[in-house]
Amino acid sequence: MLSASFLQSDLFNWLILPLFIFLARTCDVTLATLRNVFIARNIRKIVPFLGFFEVLIWLVAITQTVKNLNNIVSYIAFAGGYSMGIYVGLAIEERLALGKQVIRIITNQDTSGLISALRNANMGTTVIDGHGSKGPVKVIFTTLKRKDVQIVDEMISQHTPGAFYTVEDIRNSSMGVFPENPNENRYSFLKALLPGGVNRS
Repeated sequence: MLSASFLQSDLFNWLILPLFIFLARTCDVTLATLRNVFIARNIRKIVPFLGFFEVLIWLVAITQTVKNLNNIVSYIAFAGGYSMGIYVGLAIEERLALGKQVIRIITNQDTSGLISALRNANMGTTVIDGHGSKGPVKVIFTTLKRKDVQIVDEMISQHTPGAFYTVEDIRNSSMGVFPENPNENRYSFLKALLPGGVNRS
């Protein structure tokens, strides 16, 4: 147990307590950010667990802040932890690379190499003829997992450098052709949170 004298010391009140509030707030806002991301990505079974720990940690942080209303550093730590939690949550979401996206590629170059590369990578590809401001073009659509966007970006740079393309999020999709991984399951993305983990499933 911590002694009463230590709990009333300047070290505790102006450093340890604010640091504790900052870390607690960072954790609960990180969980809140991930909870919203999982809901948006239709990964719902894990959400109640995140919500439980999010509120539990928030209660601890707000209780300590209210108990020390005369400590302005606690206010700053509370607000700073909120901002840091958003940053950390978004950084984790970026690392997880959840969801699917569609890439639309428009170019007047020879697309045979790019199309072959996409199909050899087992990425569903739809090609249509179009007409741009400078003449005939090919429009290529491919729907893929978000973690594979960088791979397609490299294919575009290699086979059709300078091609115009856009990347858009997909809320829901049905069927489709995607690279297969026999070790993949609905929660394989959590491996990316492990030290050195990279979401390649």
